[in-house]
Amino acid sequence: MEEGNRLIITVLGHDRVGIIYGISGVLANTNVNILDISQTILQGFFTMVMVVDFSHSTVDLAQLKQLLDQKGQELGLQVTVQHEDIFRYMHRI
Repeated sequence: MEEGNRLIITVLGHDRVGIIYGISGVLANTNVNILDISQTILQGFFTMVMVVDFSHSTVDLAQLKQLLDQKGQELGLQVTVQHEDIFRYMHRI
């Protein structure tokens, strides 16, 4: 898999049942593969970072962002999607 096809997805919100299920369901339904995932709860706040492979997605990036934003709103979460290249550029030293 080429690195240019990876996205960084971050999720933040109050902990509740179904967060991972909801977000991963959107990804599965659009054929986006989760490569790595880290999640934790910090003083009642749910945080998750995912690296996903977007190369075989059935939707474009704008549609994926919209679907994840809709799911985030349903679950009371903030969901951010960034292309890996943009993420690396923004977080360089």
